Amino acid sequence: MAAPAPETKRSRRPERRRESGARNGIAPWLELAVGRKGDRTYRVRLLVQAGFALGCALLGIQFARFTRAAAAGELPLPTRPPGVEGFLPISGMMGLLDWIYQGTLNRIHPAATMLFVIIVGVALVARKSFCSWLCPVGFLSESLARVGRRLFGRNFRPWKWFDVPLRGLKYLLLFFFVYAVTTMSDAALRAFIESPYNRVADVKMGLFFVRLGAVGATVLVVLFVLSILVNGAWCRYLCPYGGLLGLVALLSPFKVSRQADACIDCGLCDKVCMARLPVSKLTRVSSAECTGCLDCIATCPVTEALDVRAVRRWRVSLPAYALVILVLFFGGYSGARLADLWKSGLSDAEYSERIQNLDRPEYGHPGS
Repeated sequence: MAAPAPETKRSRRPERRRESGARNGIAPWLELAVGRKGDRTYRVRLLVQAGFALGCALLGIQFARFTRAAAAGELPLPTRPPGVEGFLPISGMMGLLDWIYQGTLNRIHPAATMLFVIIVGVALVARKSFCSWLCPVGFLSESLARVGRRLFGRNFRPWKWFDVPLRGLKYLLLFFFVYAVTTMSDAALRAFIESPYNRVADVKMGLFFVRLGAVGATVLVVLFVLSILVNGAWCRYLCPYGGLLGLVALLSPFKVSRQADACIDCGLCDKVCMARLPVSKLTRVSSAECTGCLDCIATCPVTEALDVRAVRRWRVSLPAYALVILVLFFGGYSGARLADLWKSGLSDAEYSERIQNLDRPEYGHPGS
């Protein structure tokens, strides 16, 4: 009688993930993946992303009401949402350095500094999860990439010889901003923070999109189209904030881990990875490009092949990983509010006066 053929990794019948809704409890329900086979996203990540994007949209609407009332001189003004300062990361970084120099946090954009600290703290613990779980730009970018897959059946990938130097652009931009800020004297830094421009930097950021010129509109259209064709075009090549978080994330204890004895070498994890890392060839994914999205795990057809582990040994469930991210973010936010390090010290009268005079020369960028 012929001997049975030796078992190989490819002939081994993989243990499939259960995608049935019959599993009981909220945690198993959140662990289910959505999307087409080989291109899936965990339901919990999509819900968190969409929730934060909706929250940012509501902040934008509230801030627009505040700005319109200030421009019309309608005192007292509607509540200004400090969360909009999350779109001022450079001001946040400058505020942190000034805080170190002066020993006190500036009262102009304190939320910008606190959000910068919170987001860097999230990266230190849970990798670049801000980019793939919380960032509204990341949510928009991934949504556009899904549109591209619907239209063309795939997203396109630049040649490796072209991709590598393109990825370096975000680190060059990061170096430029960090160098410019860290080489300023404490007096120059304080003068910038106190400048008329910085006092209304949040308003000017909003008006950039409202008063979009031909150059700005062209850049946005190009980025929009590129994001449809290439998954994460902005995030992968141009976002200096993401570059900073990736470098910080090198110290994170959480990493996607691959169990070689369970892996069937299907390559789906490589295909779905937005950072284009060779997950199927690695034992631990330690790259600064990894966003901690966990789509590789969502797509993997074998239950035990890929998972998230802290310091190699401790396996972390998906709901626990999501909870860590949310606790870090909202814990930092709550702490900032309780410590009175959140709301701007600018009065309604000052905001109204400055917004009504935004076109005057003193509100131009100090470096222009």
